Amino acid sequence: MRISCLATILAVTLSGCFQQIAVSSLGGIMETGFDVLNAEQDLDLAEKSIASDLKLLETILRKDPDNSRYLLLASIGYSSYALGFVEDDSVERARLFYERAKQYGIRILNSHERFAQASERGIVEFPAALAALKKDDVPAVFWTAVAWGSCIRTDLGNPAAIAELPKVEAMMQFVLGNDPSYFHGGAHFFLGTLDASRSTMLGGDPQRAQRHFEECLKINGGKFLMTYVYYAGSYAVQTQNRELFERCLTTVDTSSIDILPESRLSNAIAKKKARLLRARMEQLF
Repeated sequence: MRISCLATILAVTLSGCFQQIAVSSLGGIMETGFDVLNAEQDLDLAEKSIASDLKLLETILRKDPDNSRYLLLASIGYSSYALGFVEDDSVERARLFYERAKQYGIRILNSHERFAQASERGIVEFPAALAALKKDDVPAVFWTAVAWGSCIRTDLGNPAAIAELPKVEAMMQFVLGNDPSYFHGGAHFFLGTLDASRSTMLGGDPQRAQRHFEECLKINGGKFLMTYVYYAGSYAVQTQNRELFERCLTTVDTSSIDILPESRLSNAIAKKKARLLRARMEQLF
């Protein structure tokens, strides 16, 4: 009887160990897989692969729900999938994915007690909560802000959503203050779009937006082509600078996606978005 009980306990223990090893191994494969996908240039292949990879990643998270590496991958993955493959066809559907990405990011940040306490409160306490975070938290803060800001951007008719915008802006200011070069100067990219998309009455500032975009281009050397797309679609449109609009989109059209090999997919998506934006030029000017 003792041997039988011991064998049962051992079997259960080993099963749990093997399961944990399997989950860990799959997680490592997922991280590599996302790097491989970022270097992919075929949009159809990438779209199908990302969708299936995201569901596999969520399966892994069921077994390891507090793993910050996998939560970050999920936040990045759903934000990128929504922007690259959903938003141009269905804003409502994209918003659902952005919300999912936001929640995965929030789960990482809520592991910091001070952030968790302040995240549901007003903007007055929010910057202080961010100040308690460190440079290592930049990726989680950045991608949570991207997802959160995109939720707001796709729901501008909702006053409650717009009221959360100062929190998102504070998060990007945190990134800017701790690692301005992160993700090709992404904080400048985001803040530039935000400043250019709002009227001055709502806190927008076209001149500040232009400085953000130019600083972003300086950081990424003009190789992250999405910068030009949003420079054109936000700042150039807001200031009715048609010459800049056309110049930015022409730069995207004529640049090779291999200009930044590790981000071929982002640059391929930028080219698609540039074509869609150019098709609306007569409506925008």
